[in-house]
Order: sequence, then C-alpha cells, then structure tokens
Amino acid sequence: MAISAGRAAFRRIVPGAERGAAVGAGAGTGTGTGTGLRAEYDAVIIGAGHNGLTAAAYLQKSGVKTAVLERRHVIGGAAVTEEIIPGFKFSRASYVLSLLRPQVIQELELKKHGLRVHIRDPASYTPMLEEGVGGNPPRSLLLGRDMEETQRQIAQFSPKDAQAYAAYEALTSRIAAAIQPLLDTAPVDIPSLTDGSLRQRVRALRTVKPLVHAGLRLGKDIPQFYELLTAPISRILNRWFESEPLKATLATDGVIGAMISPHAPGSGYVLLHHVMGELEGIKGAWGYVEGGMGALSNSIARAAVAYGASIFTEKPVHSIQVGQSGTVHGVVLQDGTEIRSKVVLSNATPHVTFLQLTPQKSLPEEFIKEMSSIDYTSPVTKINVAVDRLPNFLAKPKGQKLPPARYMAGTIHLNCEDTAYITEAYDDACQGHPSTRPMIELCIPSILDSTIAPADQHVISIFTQYTPYHLRGGKEWDEEARNAYADRVFDCMEQYAPGFKTSVIGRDILTPQDLEKVFGLTGGNIFHGAMSLDRLYLARPSALGSDYRSPLGGLYLCGSGAHPGGGVMGSAGRNAAQVVLSDLRSSRRSR
Repeated sequence: MAISAGRAAFRRIVPGAERGAAVGAGAGTGTGTGTGLRAEYDAVIIGAGHNGLTAAAYLQKSGVKTAVLERRHVIGGAAVTEEIIPGFKFSRASYVLSLLRPQVIQELELKKHGLRVHIRDPASYTPMLEEGVGGNPPRSLLLGRDMEETQRQIAQFSPKDAQAYAAYEALTSRIAAAIQPLLDTAPVDIPSLTDGSLRQRVRALRTVKPLVHAGLRLGKDIPQFYELLTAPISRILNRWFESEPLKATLATDGVIGAMISPHAPGSGYVLLHHVMGELEGIKGAWGYVEGGMGALSNSIARAAVAYGASIFTEKPVHSIQVGQSGTVHGVVLQDGTEIRSKVVLSNATPHVTFLQLTPQKSLPEEFIKEMSSIDYTSPVTKINVAVDRLPNFLAKPKGQKLPPARYMAGTIHLNCEDTAYITEAYDDACQGHPSTRPMIELCIPSILDSTIAPADQHVISIFTQYTPYHLRGGKEWDEEARNAYADRVFDCMEQYAPGFKTSVIGRDILTPQDLEKVFGLTGGNIFHGAMSLDRLYLARPSALGSDYRSPLGGLYLCGSGAHPGGGVMGSAGRNAAQVVLSDLRSSRRSR
C-alpha cells in the first residue's frame, strides 16, 4: 500500500483540529485553546518548525509578546510526528536526535514539558553482502560507545584500522568540542565591525570573542580542522584507514542530505557537523525522541505557550508588510488578514522568505541576487514504512550475543560496503536517474520506543540518496516513478534481509519534490540550503546577511538557512531570538 504525499493522505491524523486554532498545552495535536488571533503582537514568527518555536519561547520568556503562524495543520516543520498509517506514528522527515543544543533543553526546561529520549548503543550497524566463510554468516560492522568492542568489530576487516580508530575519534571529538561554542552565538558581524557606528562596533567586537576562543581551543589541531573544512572526506578517511566497510560507513556522515560525493571538497565539514551533538551529557550520542520527532517540537511549543506565546496552525502567510521607510511592520495572511508587529522572524528557507514573501522592490538588488544564488539541490528521498516484524538480516555481528533488537536499534547502513558504491549512486543522480543502488540509512525507532507502533510491529525510517529533483528528460516524480524507486530500495533491502518485502504493511514516499511541497523545504533540501564552505558561518545564508538580520529593519531569519545551518539543533532559533532582543533593547534606548 503506497501512501500519497498529498494533503488528503494525512488530514485524518487530527480529526478534531480546528482551522486556525491556537495551540495550547497539547501543542501539535491541533486542539484549540479558544484564544483568537490578535491584530498586533511584538513579534510574529513565520513557521512552527523547531527553530521557530525555539525563537518564540526565548522571545516570550523575555517579555516579547509573540505569535507563531504555521501554514500546516500540525506544528514541527520537518521535526514532526504523523500517523500516516493507522496505528503507526512516523517521524516523517527528521528522525534522530543528537544536535539539539543542551542549553535549549535546559533553559526551556524541555524535560518538564515532556521531552524523553532513548539513546542508541551500538549506534551504527553495517551488514555486508557476501558469502559466509566456513559456514559463518556474512560479516557486519558494529560501532558503539564501547571502544574496545568497536575495535574488535573493526579488526575483522583491518587490525591496523582498529588501532587507528581510537585516535581518529579522539581528534574529531577535540575539534567538535572546540568549535561547538560557535554554534551558540551569532557570527562575527563584519559590516558593523568595519563600517558601523561606534555603538555598533562595540557590539560587533563581542561577536569576535567566541571565534578567538575556538581558535585557542583548537590549538595544535588547527591544521587538521582546516583539512576537515576543505578536503574531501574520502581523502581524510583514506589517510586514516584502509578497510572499505569502515571508510564507507563513516563517509555517509560526510554526504548525508547533501548532493555531493565522498570525493567533493568540503564533505569533511558535513561529517564534522554531524558529530558535534550530545545527549544526556554523552558526547556524540544519538537517540530517538519518545513519540517521534514531533514530541520534541511539542515540548518546545509547550514551553513557549507556558511563557505566554500563541501558536496558530493553518495560518499560511501570504506576504511580509514593509513600510515606506524600509522597515517591516507585520504580515498578511493568505486570507487577507493583516497582523502588525514590531519584528518578523522567518523560519522558512531564505528563498521563501526573501524571494516569495518579501516585496522585491523593498530589497537591494545585490541582496536578491545573492539569495537567488543559494544552492538548494537535494539528493534525498525519505521512505516511511510500517512492518509487521523486524527485518531478518543475514549478516550478524561477530562475537556478539546481542539480540537483533539491540544491534538493529542504531542506524543501519546498506549499500555501504565500499565508498565506490556511494560514488556510483551519486553519479547516477548527476545524470538525472535515481541511484541504481541507493545509499540507505535505515532506522527502526520502535525497537526502543513502544509508543509509536502496535505491539510486535514496527516503524522504519529509510533515508535514501541519491535522487534528483528533476528526472532525466523532464519526467516528473509521479506515483509511478515514486513507487518504482521505492521498489528498488525494497529490492536492496531484500538482498540484505530476505522476507522484508512480505513484512510491509504500508509506506509513505517523499521525493525531493514532495519534501518541498509538504514541508516547504526549497528544492527538498533538509538543511535550508547547501552546507558548502561558501555558505557557512560568516556567509550563511550569504556574506550580505549572516547575523540573522536582513536588509530590512525588523526582519530576521531564524531557521536552518541561517548560522549554524541544518539539523535539529535549535541554535538558529535561540541565536536569532538573542539578536532580536538586543535590537529591541537598543531601539528602546535610542528613543
């Protein structure tokens, strides 16, 4: 049973939803509080993705009367839980948690508001497609927090790599720890630092401090950090390791969500971006949110509502209102309703924010040109599957007596025995064809979270690439093309785990075009724009706008298109809120 990506397919999820209702303590359920939309607020936030909700919580906590306007019937943006198939609750887009900043969890008291996380260990399982030797099953690679056991697993393929792995992990951990503080502050404000007033220069000097501290903490690791920023992940891994299963498994973090190959310069940073997280104080740990990723968004929404914020669903914004002085003073909804506000924060992509919602005559021509040049190319097709049993993988972890429900609880990497396989999958998409053997990251969160599937049945998230946005010859991603690609993915699954296809109850297929249509992700790009070196830190979303502010007074970007980029981090929302609060205080002082 294939499920359409259209709205009708998921409307039944919230049968009691009130159109345009404000979300209260049951945030994300679509139930109303009876509080109507007002004509004026201090701050209006476009989009109830996790960053928009985070910004709302911090603003409202500081006394700024805030409203969040969400175009869909459910909050969360890409961090959402939807019951696409009755009884099965899917993290429909984003599906694992690690990068959410500890400050956000602590300062907004998200655990008090319902956040529960199941940590995965082992975290990674890569089964091989090979003939077993001497009656043994095919080999697999299991990576977890126990370094000695991880090294034993790697030693199946290379004793040398087993020894090198500890040093590799130590280096990436040191680099991540050094630059993590940069995630929690706005980038250096170069324009104010060089051309601003005295007050602006003093304010901008404060933004230099985290960068200096990061450099000092990196110390002797600066050359390796520079290499991670600029080199292909394949070159880095080739210098460290010799076994392909290990290199290919690690390389997935360098290309995940990005239309690049392991040989692309800068893919090393994408890997670094994905190792900077932590859960429950455990560095690098990944886990599943109980209730799905929407439960995380709900906990942030509950925090915001507890402080007094208002969150409205089914309130799509048509345009941002700009006065003759070039200052934003509110938004207009698609139904014509005008809402005035001192500031507007957009959780939408830069493309949607500046090229669709903002009057073009209000923006400088150079800025429009910059926003038009952002790369939103996406290789991702997400397939959500309901099954009546766990997959039975032929490959078993060596020397382990772990039950399948333990070693399959982490990310399962398929078609990752060799980096060449990932490169071939990328090359296919460059020609306009979905990969013949796609790179597959498979997660089964219901192993650890019993709340999202019926007893003894499971929810599976299949994150695949590479699939082009435009198919060769101008062919559209229609139902036939979607299902043909999903069948190809399932054929791959069947090779590793015979019987998988007969376990499928239903599936939901989201191509790059569907991710754009459903979640507002321009081009289907999960990061709100490529995480390339020319679009990071000082230059995200562009060198003309890197501190959450825009050329228009009162208009700010608070989503993943701003620093520090994609992933369920909350940093962009938190940082943007701090910049807005600073500007509001300065505005009051100057009166």
